[in-house]
Amino acid sequence: MPTKPRQLSPELEHDYVRSPELGYERPEEVGIVRCLSHGFPTPLARWHYHDEYELHLITATSGKAFVGDWIGQFQPGHLVLTGPRLPHNWISMDLPDGGVAERDLVIQFPHEPIEQSSRAIPELRSALPLLERARHGIEFFDMGAKAQLYWQRIKTTQGLARFAVFCEFLNELARCSEYRLLSTAQIQSVDNDAQLDQINAILGRITGQFGDILSAADLAEEFGMSESRFSRFFRRATGNTFTDFVNHVRINRACQLLTASDQQITAIAFEVGFNNLANFNRRFLDIKGMTPRDYRRQGAKLFNA
Repeated sequence: MPTKPRQLSPELEHDYVRSPELGYERPEEVGIVRCLSHGFPTPLARWHYHDEYELHLITATSGKAFVGDWIGQFQPGHLVLTGPRLPHNWISMDLPDGGVAERDLVIQFPHEPIEQSSRAIPELRSALPLLERARHGIEFFDMGAKAQLYWQRIKTTQGLARFAVFCEFLNELARCSEYRLLSTAQIQSVDNDAQLDQINAILGRITGQFGDILSAADLAEEFGMSESRFSRFFRRATGNTFTDFVNHVRINRACQLLTASDQQITAIAFEVGFNNLANFNRRFLDIKGMTPRDYRRQGAKLFNA
């Protein structure tokens, strides 16, 4: 089934567009923990971000997932926790005629109430490392069935009972050791929504053109900045230099190709933008701590490929 190309600049989802007709719960009725379920296709499935954490479970179809600068495969049971303002989208590639009535089970919750409450309630502090990791997006393995049961329990409860089940689920996720971090991109410091839109547009250009030769000077000109101002802005917003970030993006893409295809490693290196195999192998080892060949072997064991 043909799909539209992913838009490069993610859309900010405001609370006022979260209509009950689309499946959203009203915050005044359920508090800080909100459940959402929807099928596909739907206007809710788009390249977007929001201020809340989002725990996202796929229950039907398979396709491509986009989380920050990470692109990978999903299938039923795929469970991801995204942090605030981390762009994401899931695109089904095997959709039956007429679509599906349920594809996504979602739980959204804000950061501030949990962080503030943890100062007075020590038990909540054990969730903070999990929430910090979620800034990159976390994929949990072999948690799909359990997550679906928790979603149903949370959906059918209210008040303190709902929050108690949510905390129980959060504890399970915090204790889970079978996971991986997805995105190198994390927005660290921007002054306003205009700057947030700008850095997300820049990240979109980088992650949307893997094999293209992109320089800081070219992007600075494209976004109306001097090269020095662009470099300072990029470093402050992402915590990385432009060159380090591009290398991380390309290696992340190479990891996806190593686990999802049988392409030769040399071909993958050139596809993701490296024109020298030795440089690709060196950067891969620096970033992943292993060679591309060893990563492929490890991925085959992990994903039963």
